[in-house]
Amino acid sequence: MNSFGRLFKVSIFGESHGDCVGVLIDGTPTGIKLSADDFSNDLSRRKSGKKGMTPRVEKDIPHILSGVFNGYTTGAPILIKFDNENVNDSDYSNLVDHPRPGHCDYTANIKYNGFNDYRGGGAFSGRLTLGIVAAGVVAKKIVNYNFESNIISLHNNSNKEEFDNEIDKALKNGDSIGGKIRIIVKNVDKGLGEPFFDSVESNISHILYSIGAVKGVSFGIGFEGEKLYGSEFNDLIIDQNGKTSTNNNGGINGGITNGNDLVINVFVKPTASISKAQETYNFKENKIKELVIKGRHDACIALRAPVVLENAVAIALADLFLIKKAYTK
Repeated sequence: MNSFGRLFKVSIFGESHGDCVGVLIDGTPTGIKLSADDFSNDLSRRKSGKKGMTPRVEKDIPHILSGVFNGYTTGAPILIKFDNENVNDSDYSNLVDHPRPGHCDYTANIKYNGFNDYRGGGAFSGRLTLGIVAAGVVAKKIVNYNFESNIISLHNNSNKEEFDNEIDKALKNGDSIGGKIRIIVKNVDKGLGEPFFDSVESNISHILYSIGAVKGVSFGIGFEGEKLYGSEFNDLIIDQNGKTSTNNNGGINGGITNGNDLVINVFVKPTASISKAQETYNFKENKIKELVIKGRHDACIALRAPVVLENAVAIALADLFLIKKAYTK
């Protein structure tokens, strides 16, 4: 379904080329100062228009329709919508019978019996991540942690000075590239997480994998830990506050935060929509045929993903924070 969370509940809505997209946020505590200006910084981080990004540029002005009165949250559900203005429906009609490989055109058509809005990916579009970013802004006000998110590699190249070259190669070839992003959260409360099935890793992974381009999530040292012995992997506790000499576990033990930095690594796949011709099945003509995708697409989704992933993590942590608070005397 389109909802996430137990106490801090987020429901996204809309479609890429519909009238609007947005989010309904339920469970926000009262008395939090909130205005449209609070969303400006994170929304600008997600904005398109730069090299390697889709040329579709929207104003992305948040319209707060409920849950805020006299500049403060009221405790009622907060409804925020963003208008879709820069749309072009003609770019997608051929994809119904000739679906994009690696995209959800085929699976969405099967699941919804052909009734889904296919324009721009419909409800599966990255456009809907606007709601995640907006909800994350509110979540950050609840937890008051310090969040950082950065691209650590593009196309398996960790040299940031060569990122532009990797993007240029993809653009020149009508292709796309993926990348890895690291989110670090500092000053996290100890004791967040409700094992087994609501562990910190479970909740964060759940919401991160809800973002269509995400294909891998790890914590701390992640899969690199396979190279280490237990004596090397273990994070030695070096003071009475639980600080550790290393952070291979990414600030989590047994599904519970230990007070050290929370470290999450995310792999964002190459964009499925590329202009390079591909030989793939045409269901109308019942044969493999060349597909040339038109429209406006990112050559590298990872460029715009950091704030989306960061704010998704904030949503999960806000929910876990409120759950812990509810059970703490």
